[in-house]
Amino acid sequence: MSVLVLGGYGAVGAHLVRMLRTDGIPALTAGRDAARADRVVDVTVVESFRTALAEVSVVVNCAGTEDVRLADECAHHGIPFVEISATSAYVQALQHVEGPVVLGVGLAPGLTTLLAVDTLSNDLGPVDIMICLGSGEHHGPAATAWTYRLMGEHFPDPDGTSIRNFTKPAYFKLPEQAGCKPFPALRVDFADQHRLTREFGVPVRTYLRLDSRLATAGLAGLTWAPALRALAPQRMPGSDRWVVLARAANGPIRWAAGRGQSLATAAVAAATVREIARHRITVPTWIHELLEIGKLRHDLPVTCIRL
Repeated sequence: MSVLVLGGYGAVGAHLVRMLRTDGIPALTAGRDAARADRVVDVTVVESFRTALAEVSVVVNCAGTEDVRLADECAHHGIPFVEISATSAYVQALQHVEGPVVLGVGLAPGLTTLLAVDTLSNDLGPVDIMICLGSGEHHGPAATAWTYRLMGEHFPDPDGTSIRNFTKPAYFKLPEQAGCKPFPALRVDFADQHRLTREFGVPVRTYLRLDSRLATAGLAGLTWAPALRALAPQRMPGSDRWVVLARAANGPIRWAAGRGQSLATAAVAAATVREIARHRITVPTWIHELLEIGKLRHDLPVTCIRL
């Protein structure tokens, strides 16, 4: 088994390559920088990507590029394409690829999805998902661009209304051990809320906040003036701590915490790759169709994620 990691020397990809190699899984870094890439690839050129697929068993997209053609090319060769993106429209398009695609892999979606599914297995719902990210972490440019791109955009709520990103604040009681100060989170469009709402027939809603109240308030303000997002800083106050949780209407919460969003995303991706080695994937598949939270608990580095 060999894994091609697009963006393999980036914020998430570098962690993933290291984890896979530690597990004895050959991992190849892919990107434009010949000095850092095992395979030089321009993911905007399908022919370049096609050439890089030689003798590759799995592709993990950590490059931040959202191009369905890459998944189609992998499908043509029967190679599983693992995607860590949270963008709803892109993920929805990937669900129509005629081949092996694994969706919702990472911290959110991914770990949040598994927590929500575990909650729904014991409660009829509805379920709220809350993501608290460390605003002081040095994210890759793709992650920062993704957050700012949401400003001013709308998405459908399970009740049929249209929701503007970074509005509709809601309070979540966080576990004391998580070390995050309590203040409201804001509705944000993560892809798993739509999939889980359709699959389980109950409302699933996602919320986001940063560990800095000031930075969270900044996102709430900029969503009403998205043209000003170019003025937003690339680095904001805060730490690298993160917390995610799933809260049922009438039940306890399931939560996880750690340090380093990129590290956690890579850990979940590595666990997913290991699971793909055990199961043959032939159609678009969500992470919760491969893994459950109990299985993931034993497959994660102890120091990386606390469940």
